[in-house]
Order: sequence, then C-alpha cells, then structure tokens
Amino acid sequence: MTPAARISAAIEVLDDIIGRRRPAADALKDWGLSRRFAGSKDRAAIASLVYDALRRKASSGYAMASEEPRALVLGMLAGLRGLAVAEIAELCSGENHAPGRLSDDETALLTAFSAGDAPGWIQADVPEWLWPSFEAAFGQAAIEEGQALAARAPIDLRVNRLKARRREVAAALAHAQPEEGAWSPDALRFQPGHDGRGPSLQTEPGFFAGAFEIQDEGSQLVTLLAGARPGDTVVDLCAGAGGKTLALAALMANRGNLYATDLDGRRLAPLHDRLARSGAAIVDIRIPRSRGHEPLEDVAGKADLVLVDAPCTGSGTWRRNPDAKWRVRPGALAERIKDQAEVLARAARLVRPGGRIAYVTCSMLPEENDEAIRAFLGKTPGFAPIAPIDALTGAESDFSLLARFATEFGLQLSPRRTGTDGFYLACLRRGD
Repeated sequence: MTPAARISAAIEVLDDIIGRRRPAADALKDWGLSRRFAGSKDRAAIASLVYDALRRKASSGYAMASEEPRALVLGMLAGLRGLAVAEIAELCSGENHAPGRLSDDETALLTAFSAGDAPGWIQADVPEWLWPSFEAAFGQAAIEEGQALAARAPIDLRVNRLKARRREVAAALAHAQPEEGAWSPDALRFQPGHDGRGPSLQTEPGFFAGAFEIQDEGSQLVTLLAGARPGDTVVDLCAGAGGKTLALAALMANRGNLYATDLDGRRLAPLHDRLARSGAAIVDIRIPRSRGHEPLEDVAGKADLVLVDAPCTGSGTWRRNPDAKWRVRPGALAERIKDQAEVLARAARLVRPGGRIAYVTCSMLPEENDEAIRAFLGKTPGFAPIAPIDALTGAESDFSLLARFATEFGLQLSPRRTGTDGFYLACLRRGD
C-alpha cells in the first residue's frame, strides 16, 4: 500500500472506532481480516496512524473545526507528525486510493493549525468531564501533563535478575539502540521511530530465554518501592497476567513465599508460561473458585507485604491506549472506586501486624489515589500511611529525587515528571 492509501485506511478504521465506540484494537483487527492484501507493515503503519489520531483527538478536532475522522487524521499529520500543508496536500490527491483533495477550508485550517486558544481540556487532549480531576492533581501544570500523556510511549523492558544483568541484555540488544532507564536499575528503554513503532523485542532470543520482560519503567519502579525482600511472605492481590508478580520474584531473589491471585481467574492464564520462562520458583498461583471465594484464607494475617495493583480507569496508560480515554465514562470511575475500596479491605485482612500494604494504580486521578487511601484510613483502624520519603529512603537505590512528586499519602509518577506511564503508589503499615 502507498502512504496515501494507508491514510485512507486509517480514516476508515477511525470512522468505525468512533461510530461504533469500539476498542481500536478490535477495529484494526477486523479491518485487517477483511483486507488480506494489506501486509504486516501496512497494518502496523495504519495502526500507528489511527493511534496517533486518537492521541490528539480533541486538539485536532478543535484546530480543524470538525471531529470527523478525516479531519482528525489531517490534524494529526500537521500537529503531531509535523507535515507541512504541501506534504499533506500531496498525500490527498484523490488518486489510487488516496484521500480526496483538500478543500479550501481544510487548507486554511491546516495553514493556521493551532489549539493554543482552546479550553484547557482540549489543549491537554483530556476528556472534558475528567478535566477538573486533572486540575486538582496537577494545578497549573495540568495542560502539560495531559500533553505528555498524549505523546507516543517508548518501549521499556525489565531485565530479569534471576537470569541476566542489564549490561548483558543491553549488549545483546545493541542493534536496537537501548538506553538505560532513568530510575529502575533493571530498565532498558527503546524509543519509537518516526512511524511510532519500536523494535519487536518479543521475537528476540533473550525474551524466549526469560532474560527480560516488557514492562514500563514506572511499573518496575512502584514494584521495587513496595519493599518486598528475600524471605518475605508476599501477596500480589490483583496479579492479572503477572508482570509485577515476576518482578517481585526477582526482587525476592527466589526466596520466600509469593502468592499471585486475581478475582478474575482467567486473567492469570498467561502467568503460567511466563513463570516457566522466568525461572521464578516461589510463586503459588491461587485461582478463586467463585466471586466470593477467598483463595488466600490460609494466608490471612500472615503476609509481610500485600501488593494491591488496584483496578482503575487506566488514565496513566493513555500513551499506550489512547482510545481508552475517549471511551471511559463517569460510571466506570464510580465502579472502579468501589472496586478499590473492596480490594483494600481484602488486603487489610491478609497483612500481618507490622506488615504493609502497597497500593498501586496506573491512574492520574486523585479520586483513585489519595482519596481512595483517605477513605480506607477513615474506616479501617490500625493502619497508618508510610511517608513517601521513608519508602524512598528504604529502597535499594537512591530515589530521593522522587520525593518531589509526593502527594498527601503517596507518590505520583507521570510521563511529564518521570518519563514513565502514570503510576501512583501509597504504602500503609498495619500496627503491631
């Protein structure tokens, strides 16, 4: 496919996503299945165009005076990819499956392209109903925080300490130009190319050998700061596919007891193969038999650490899932807040006296972060927050610079602040 034909395809896919409120991945998959002529490079390029358009949906729509898929793609080409009007016009020839020619209005809007005088939520490319939460969290920096969330994300990997060292993995992947992570001692980072794509790390021999896993540096960092130590009894209460479980096993040097569970047992399915590849030998996967079943009853009151990777809106991952921010609704936030209260109450029953809970979200919203902790402390006697600076001081590396990002009860990471996805961490200690 030509570059122009790919743009036409992206407009078509975007129309399906917006018109039917579908996840982008589903729309792209269906498009590819019905267009067998499109090769893997074509599909990847089209996906990149679609996701880029969704990143800047509000600001492009404002600058182009339209939220039609064509306007959003044209605006993205100008605003994110930096194409000149003449370059965009050349791609829109109307010939050989290219988009139709630019109208006079489109040419004028692209020439004057700007959203600088738009309301804050538009400049930040954040849903309007969530804008008060962003302003509450970040104040005058809220627009810049939203814009950072609308940028492309790098690809990060976590070197598996049980099998490799960072310098060894970096040498093996030198052809992909890795950078050492700024925060995590186990992180390597790969920047996306001009088309938004990064290296295919999951086809590398080191991946199959278990030397590394794909994991955002922010996720690595909050797992490290949770404070698991060799010999501890640790619970990963919302383990899902097990990214943090694997990181915990490595931090514990395969010594101690590590339990992984999730209310939705189906989410744990990928963990079995990942464990076999990683060499982690201390993980006990507990699958609930039913919604109300507690598979960790025998661990109640015994855990040194309970990691709560709480269900949330996922606003901190919008760089990687830009379609998700336009699909989330107020009802979903209310439901996640309820889920967070329930999982914190469950964690409180599992942790031992003197032990601690590490509460983690991939959210930028105070309602899911500090406010969730405030609500928990208000109705759960015997627990107290651990000051963020104390959590940082006890870590294996010098993370004192992160103290700048302390909130009332925890730490808020973000693409703008730390170059990571948006993660929140608060640590709570149960009294003796």
